[in-house]
Amino acid sequence: MKKNTCKLICLALIAFALSIVPVSQLFAQTFKPTEESFQQYKYPEWFRDAKFGIWAHWGPQAVPRQGDWYAKKMYQEGDADYKYHVANYGHPSKFGYKDIIPLWKAERWDPEQLMALYKKVGAKYFVSMATHHDNFFLWNSKIHKWNAVNMGPKKDVVGLWQKAAKKEGLKFGVSEHLGASYTWFQASRGADKTGPLAGVPYDGTNEEFADLYHPKTSPDDKAWLTNNPENQKNWLACITELIDMYKPDLLYSDSELPFGEVGRTMLAHYYNQDIANNGGKNEAVYTCKMRASNGRWVQDVERGALDSISPFPWQTDTSIGDWYYRTGQKYMTGTQVIQMLIDIVSKNGNLLLNVVQTPEGDLEPDVLAILDVIGKWTPANGEGIYGTRPWKIYGEGPSSAKKQEKGRFGGVKDVRPYEATDIRFTSKGQTLYAFCMGTPTGDVKITSLGKTSKLNDKKIASVKMLGSTEKLVWKQEADALLITKPAKLPEWEVITFKVEFKK
Repeated sequence: MKKNTCKLICLALIAFALSIVPVSQLFAQTFKPTEESFQQYKYPEWFRDAKFGIWAHWGPQAVPRQGDWYAKKMYQEGDADYKYHVANYGHPSKFGYKDIIPLWKAERWDPEQLMALYKKVGAKYFVSMATHHDNFFLWNSKIHKWNAVNMGPKKDVVGLWQKAAKKEGLKFGVSEHLGASYTWFQASRGADKTGPLAGVPYDGTNEEFADLYHPKTSPDDKAWLTNNPENQKNWLACITELIDMYKPDLLYSDSELPFGEVGRTMLAHYYNQDIANNGGKNEAVYTCKMRASNGRWVQDVERGALDSISPFPWQTDTSIGDWYYRTGQKYMTGTQVIQMLIDIVSKNGNLLLNVVQTPEGDLEPDVLAILDVIGKWTPANGEGIYGTRPWKIYGEGPSSAKKQEKGRFGGVKDVRPYEATDIRFTSKGQTLYAFCMGTPTGDVKITSLGKTSKLNDKKIASVKMLGSTEKLVWKQEADALLITKPAKLPEWEVITFKVEFKK
């Protein structure tokens, strides 16, 4: 009797515990800094459903209006940015990057207004740059004095972006580019080899500013990621501070997972603190440039896309133009962004798109025009994007057969020409979405949906065009689904057909 009584009491206690604490929290797994431990990672549904995020790749390097990598190239004698800097600011021995930082005021930046626009355009998450290779922090760091609260705009840029994102119901992420900074910024320690100031050291050699330009590296420390243990410890402390202060839904590293054991320590902490903050469930997304994620994190492909359906969710990061504001730059069109988004989503990916801001923090009229095109398309066609999963194949048509130029960071280049006969597919339950990637010039023919196609063993019940109430004329023949060109096409170029099958 006593044993049975004890058993009953134990069962009652377990039942009581389950009634007040979620099962997921009672049995939550924690991550250790090992490859094996990361195998338990599960991709959050919010990320798999979101598909489209907007990124603010923005900071002091926008000030000269010369585009990406200004903080490094201004110290490279002969480079166009070096020549621009000397002509407009003076020699880098006298006027260095430290003197550019106070010129970044962000006086026209309205994060709430921009976030409302980005939500209207269709973004489901927003990512703020936290620090670029220039080692300037956009958050209220207690570790590093070179930050946007102490200098420049004198605002917590990351914090204000996060507040605006939460107000609009968007997930919030941060990007860190610090890992490469320790070697990238060594150019500031150089000197001209020719000319009247040959041999005069640039301002990065002044040890008074070593906390911005970094201590001098050893001769063998030249890779993208530093091999210096002290630098690696510094990186860990800074990124841990960023995580703990803002608890971002997404964290992006502009590299592979940095520094071996050090990086794994950061990642385990990032996942574990998210578990603690989300009732025992890990909702965090970490994305980096390792080509084989194997389910441990999200693979990021910069300026490119995968060429086939991945079994794991992944992300493209790209920009509508240069990474930073550059006078006279050429931007992608709104239609190109839409085509790119569809192609990426058809292969199980997400698109993170940098929208180029001026140094002052607002958007140019031509950038607003691009967003307007996207913002008209997504409300009508978004059901074929958000919450979808890949179909049996990602697409058909001439562009699928063409060999694309390889991207620098894996995959293939993200911008490509499409024809009206190019089709991309997504699915949601029993519904299939077929995107005609260019304005149809005649009837639409989708061979993958023919009655005898090996890909499709179901009869089609209905075909509709999103964004239109027009009743379509269509026929499922042996070799293809034929859709008569609609009498009136929508104002956008990329057309979405919603295909329902007979049960």
